Amino acid sequence: MTAYIIRRFLYAIPILIGVNIITFLLFFVVNTPDDMARMHLGQKRVTEQAIEKWKHERGYDKPVLWDSQAEGKNKITNTIFYQNSVRLFLFDFGRSDNGRDISYDISQRMWPSLSISLPGLFLGLFAYITFGLTLSFFRASYLDIWGVVICVMMMSISGLFYIIGGQFIIGKVLHLVPISGYDTGLDSIKFIVLPVLIGLVGGIGSSTRWYRTIFLEEMGKDYVRTARAKGLSEQMVMYRHVLRNGLIPILTGVVVILPLLFMGSLITESFFSIPGLGSYTIDAISSQDFAIVRSMVFLGSVLYIIGLLLTDISYTLVDPRVRLQ
Repeated sequence: MTAYIIRRFLYAIPILIGVNIITFLLFFVVNTPDDMARMHLGQKRVTEQAIEKWKHERGYDKPVLWDSQAEGKNKITNTIFYQNSVRLFLFDFGRSDNGRDISYDISQRMWPSLSISLPGLFLGLFAYITFGLTLSFFRASYLDIWGVVICVMMMSISGLFYIIGGQFIIGKVLHLVPISGYDTGLDSIKFIVLPVLIGLVGGIGSSTRWYRTIFLEEMGKDYVRTARAKGLSEQMVMYRHVLRNGLIPILTGVVVILPLLFMGSLITESFFSIPGLGSYTIDAISSQDFAIVRSMVFLGSVLYIIGLLLTDISYTLVDPRVRLQ
């Protein structure tokens, strides 16, 4: 098992390097610093002096890969590639194009993102597994048929409908919770209730259908028929055998998204004015702050790779066949 995990970890290193190189090429080769200066300054006719000043203030006037005029290691370190890409591997995100400390912003904005994503994850798992198990238990009944129909209908509705509808009905008509905003401490609860509830409702259709499919597949296997032949009740078969073995693919699906919870939701945080990492990324794109966008792309890649590694590790814990590889 140890060799399997080490091998998976080694596979992740070239993937992360490749993502970093591609991101660098997109930002500094395809889209040159001169192009970024013109986009950021937002003027049709920008003088060369203004462009050079903008690049100098952000360190974009340095050589791209190699500084032939420098000495020693400065030939490599005094380049755009080293300052803006290599240092990311040390999680040194530097400063944004507006002069803010990106690492400090991330450390502050991660908590609002987690305050929404973590409750949504655990409540969603409980609800979706319960609904999926119930539909599979009453398979081929009217409850199952109409449950699938409702799930398909809910899957067909855009997530924006749930957000706008929830804000209007719960926030504006019923006045139960604020429509948007955020606060610290216990006061934040009233602001996160609505986003969590809407996220929970919006995911019922697709998640319930997926979990129902997993449980129905397990119910058709030989060990389930053997358990029934031994005289176990249907409830015992469902909870002791079907649920336990069905949790294996569910576990791996959950593990892979755990690191991504840190990144927050772009749409949810924007609509509810939550100062998390999702809205942080959207604001950076709107203001054309390329340093923040690069940092968030790299951080998202790292977290996604961590999720894949955790998925592989979870497989070794729940599936004995993987341990032998």
